[in-house]
Amino acid sequence: MGQNLKSGEKLRPVDLARGHGLSTQAIRNYEEAGVLPEAGRTPHGYRTYTRRHARALDAFLALVPGHGHRAATAIMRAVNEGAVDEAFRLIDESHAQLLDDRRTLRAVENALRDLVPTGEVPASGEMFIGPLAEQLGIRPATLRAWERAGLVRPRRDPLTGYRVYGGAAVRDARLTHQLRRGGYLLEQIAPLLTQVRSAGGLEPLEAALRTWRDRLSSRGRSLLTGAAGLEAYLRADD
Repeated sequence: MGQNLKSGEKLRPVDLARGHGLSTQAIRNYEEAGVLPEAGRTPHGYRTYTRRHARALDAFLALVPGHGHRAATAIMRAVNEGAVDEAFRLIDESHAQLLDDRRTLRAVENALRDLVPTGEVPASGEMFIGPLAEQLGIRPATLRAWERAGLVRPRRDPLTGYRVYGGAAVRDARLTHQLRRGGYLLEQIAPLLTQVRSAGGLEPLEAALRTWRDRLSSRGRSLLTGAAGLEAYLRADD
């Protein structure tokens, strides 16, 4: 906060705002949302804050990077209402989400690593449904189901109407196959394939995966920082 407050010292909204680089309107909004305990009032009705409010704001700002604004608000509101167990549950949810995201990243990394170079697409760059299904060890009906789910996008031969799988479609089929073997549902695979397509293939995706991994690590550290801030608030005297 950048201020050394004495016990019982009163702060105006502007004092609390400036100490945290915020506007006075933001302070009022946070109080109304339950992020801050209810402010005291002067005989003339002006808000007054104390060291406890400053610590609450410190805790909230520490929670936001890891949990997001909405969850951090819910956590602080629960604490200020005396529902500490509910606050802990919300914190657990953020950690569980981070763990799920790590598992998803690991699944994609494993799937990419397991895409073997054997049995490459023929020189023509295209395959029909039967040979592709045989290569993957699945039934043609499975490939058709993946197509209906938008995971694989073969073209149709204009003369025969047969499905023809180009290089990108074969890649998507292989990646889908690996993720399905890892237990992922079709609706979970769809956004991952979207990332592959937007990256322009598997090789450019490596950089995206590194960024994704760094972002998860940053979130994990932010959760630790938020926990420390909240613990300091919980331990502080009024």
